[in-house]
Amino acid sequence: MRRPLIAGNWKMNGLSADAMALAGALRDRLDGLEGIDRVVCPPHIHLAAVAGELAQSAIAVGAQNCADAPQGARTGEVAADMIADAGARYVILGHSERRQYYGEDEALIAARCRQALAAGLRPILCVGETLEAREADRTEATVAAQIHGVLDRLGAEGLGEGVIAYEPVWAIGTGRTASAEQAQQVHGFIRGQLAERLGGSAADAMRILYGGSMKADNAEALLAQPDVDGGLIGGASLQADSFAAICAAAARG
Repeated sequence: MRRPLIAGNWKMNGLSADAMALAGALRDRLDGLEGIDRVVCPPHIHLAAVAGELAQSAIAVGAQNCADAPQGARTGEVAADMIADAGARYVILGHSERRQYYGEDEALIAARCRQALAAGLRPILCVGETLEAREADRTEATVAAQIHGVLDRLGAEGLGEGVIAYEPVWAIGTGRTASAEQAQQVHGFIRGQLAERLGGSAADAMRILYGGSMKADNAEALLAQPDVDGGLIGGASLQADSFAAICAAAARG
């Protein structure tokens, strides 16, 4: 059985007081919850403080990106070993917003993954299709190209103990929704692609998160799907009660 993972992506939100208040509220609400892993991913500038606040809790900390190169002349970037040193254990890579706004492609994302793995971080590799791709019946082709474009460059090392997050970009903040059955269809396809590349046992062990606007009111139905192993939560992760409700749904199984 794959252990559910609920990861909160705080994106570019919150000043230091906000980050500390949210971390403290989550620590209090999630204390004692068993059977799942939970991660919060604050902006880089809050990583060390949030990691310190959560040090004695069961909540792990992740970053929202890392550099594609080691420490050195990369002004404005943050190296993976710096992120690990700040207390992070996970890092989100290839998020749809990074692809859309900053033009990140599979070669760059793979280089970031390689740095993350070398620093002992667990990548959360994001894949997913736009509305244009979905309406052109290119969901599977798009997702497969994203997965294999990274794995081709990582080689036998693969993603290590990382996870994949499926983001149906067309269903995020658009008013459109993906049904639990639609999510399962793509998650099952992703697991099949992993089986072809990594073998059945590795594919069965890898967690695949749903990143399409999971909320307290749809979490239970999504998490009931056989290949949905958790969620990458955006807006709902900024509200302690909402994030805690999603975590509770995951714990109920």
